[in-house]
Amino acid sequence: MNHGRSELPFTLQELKSAIPAYCFEPSPWKSLSYFFLDISIIGSLYGVAFFFDSWWFLPVFWLMQGTMFWALFVVGHDCGHGSFSKKKWLNNLIGHLAHTPILVPYHGWRISHRTHHQNTGNIDTDESWYPVTETKYRSMRWWEKLLRFEVLLFVYPLYLFKRSPARETGSHFNPSSPLFRPSEKWDVITSTILWSLMIGFLGLLTYQYGWLFLLKYYLGPYVVFVVWLDLVTFLHHTESDIPWYRGKDWYFLKGALSTVDRSYGFINEIHHNIGTHVAHHIFLNMPHYHLKTATEAIKPILGDYYRKSDDSIFKAFLRSWRSCHFVRDKGTVVYYESKSELKKADAACE
Repeated sequence: MNHGRSELPFTLQELKSAIPAYCFEPSPWKSLSYFFLDISIIGSLYGVAFFFDSWWFLPVFWLMQGTMFWALFVVGHDCGHGSFSKKKWLNNLIGHLAHTPILVPYHGWRISHRTHHQNTGNIDTDESWYPVTETKYRSMRWWEKLLRFEVLLFVYPLYLFKRSPARETGSHFNPSSPLFRPSEKWDVITSTILWSLMIGFLGLLTYQYGWLFLLKYYLGPYVVFVVWLDLVTFLHHTESDIPWYRGKDWYFLKGALSTVDRSYGFINEIHHNIGTHVAHHIFLNMPHYHLKTATEAIKPILGDYYRKSDDSIFKAFLRSWRSCHFVRDKGTVVYYESKSELKKADAACE
């Protein structure tokens, strides 16, 4: 592996030149076909669930529908990157239609996600699943560690309101949040209003049909969706051999390579190949349906800077969950270490 060497032996332009030009051109009709396919499947699954109307079918329904909620999120993800189409109004329209029903404030998420992509691999400025330092880890309260390291697959809704550890608290719903620029005020307000209307709609359904109705047809799939979102995002950037950078040793392309491609088996096509993540981080505005082609084109140039895990998702998650807890306070290139190593070091000093 490259072990985070200071300078890369290739440039962003060299990588771009190796990729067929059509890969950078979004097709609105093709993008829309994925959106309509997803919502058609979601509608069909609701029809099947209403038809059976049985508790024995619910776990299957929750798993399938939650996975489709996740697929719909990925469509909105393309909108947020401007890779859905070149028309801003269409991106914003479909982004809201994809994200609002699954309780994601589209613009609030889009802006913080932009920060993540602009600062990937930078310990001090990344926004998503960045490591905490040893000092921060030691100072975290028990419940913070519980949320961040033990029940991490359920924390996304909390993140929307509170942000992550070691960052200034910021809500994705508040236009005055440090996450946003003053010029983005009305974008954030728009998405917050639509999110609130969705909450109101769910409240109306609950008032009309009861809590069991909400659990059966929305909360169950929603929890599965949250697990998918947290799992995939965690696995994109959490591995013991992925370098993290500080200061001048970081720049965009180097940070963009601090991610890993993973295969989710037959789910790959369902969630629009979001596991093809290295090329996505290098070329943010590339449509998801061209990422595999682009990856094959740049792999010969990237060499051992290209990371792909062939481990099962379950094995990869357990390994990172057990071994990736903090990074050292100092060093321009650092790697995840585990809390068990910290305990051993503390014991040796006693």
